[in-house]
Amino acid sequence: MQVILLEPGRLGKTGDVVNVKPGYARNWLIPQGLALPANSGNMKNLEARIRARQKIQAQEKAQAEDLSSRLSGVAVELSVRAGEGKIYGAVTHSDVAASLDRLGFDVDRRRIEMPKTVKEIGEYDISYRAHPEVTIPLKLVVHAEK
Repeated sequence: MQVILLEPGRLGKTGDVVNVKPGYARNWLIPQGLALPANSGNMKNLEARIRARQKIQAQEKAQAEDLSSRLSGVAVELSVRAGEGKIYGAVTHSDVAASLDRLGFDVDRRRIEMPKTVKEIGEYDISYRAHPEVTIPLKLVVHAEK
């Protein structure tokens, strides 16, 4: 039996048309909302969903590129308590996101990529993954409080 997958999983990604055993489709995939029977009406609906999703993804990419142009050259500076070059604690993704928020950039802390744990004063290269195709390089400057 051919079904259209609505969720990514072991069988394939969203929108794929796959062959499965009829019992698996009737008893698990369709009742759980993971698939639809591959008939002509559902295929047309799938094509409309794909076009809508592509339009949304194009808008998201354009927004990410706009954010990239505004964030280029921005250095994130953080003042932290430290002693002898070592920080008491560590600089986290949330600290970087809060600093960017104070600068007027609304970012998701989960998309900030830091190559290692920041536990010392200095400069670090970090990045913000605004979109799967748009990564924005940033400079993190950590200095001691006065």
